[in-house]
Amino acid sequence: MRLLLALSVAALTACSTTPTGRSQLNFMSMGEEMRLGAEAYDEMLAEEKLITSGPQYEMVQRLGKRLAASAKDLYPNSGAQEFRWEFVLIDDPKMVNAWALPGGKCAVYTGLLPVTQDEASLAAVVGHEVGHAISRHGAERMSHNMVLQGALVGASFSMRDMDGDQQMAIMAALGAGATVGVMLPFSRSHESEADEVGLYLSANAGYDPNAAIGLWERMGAASGGGGPPEWLSTHPSEATRIERLKEIMPEAQTLYEKALTRDRKPR
Repeated sequence: MRLLLALSVAALTACSTTPTGRSQLNFMSMGEEMRLGAEAYDEMLAEEKLITSGPQYEMVQRLGKRLAASAKDLYPNSGAQEFRWEFVLIDDPKMVNAWALPGGKCAVYTGLLPVTQDEASLAAVVGHEVGHAISRHGAERMSHNMVLQGALVGASFSMRDMDGDQQMAIMAALGAGATVGVMLPFSRSHESEADEVGLYLSANAGYDPNAAIGLWERMGAASGGGGPPEWLSTHPSEATRIERLKEIMPEAQTLYEKALTRDRKPR
């Protein structure tokens, strides 16, 4: 009970706001989050082969610089101003992926480039990953896991007088229910939020937001419809993502047109 009380009190004082205006539970400071991100970055790159020159490298550096500037401009209260931004290109043709860690440490794998096909589509992917970072989704997920584990510990304590087998069965059901009913929808909401933030970031950086639609159509074709049903997945389906992107496209288009006008002005 003391653990649950402590977590409840902490939850009341650990609320912050994401770039979309959503309130989030976050027990972690920005400094701690950035430190963990920097440590993970060094570990993740330790065994990787980096590409440090050539057209693909230059494209990643160019769009990274533009997205970082866009994050600072569009979401000045997100922590993006404090990030120590880095963008690297990893030589791994089999890995179709990109990621961004807290603090702005970002990576693109060469295996992603045949799918993105152009810079605007790559900006949509990297913008999505940056969206996770400036929305502080990693810290929020850790905070929710703490609360969930505390609740399960409390439930276990309340059943201490039950038969052992009955207690195990109930705890297994609670764990499964928490995963399917809480954590997976929570993860999918993070992905949808990162899609939204990433679309606005790339549009504000001067990349055509409509490229994101074609990107997810290609991603859907590449997956072949495989994987679990959406309600058992950590990510929304490609069709769901495309539908949501179309809903918010007018706002993204406005940002894109403003960016084009801004870029045409003499400096």
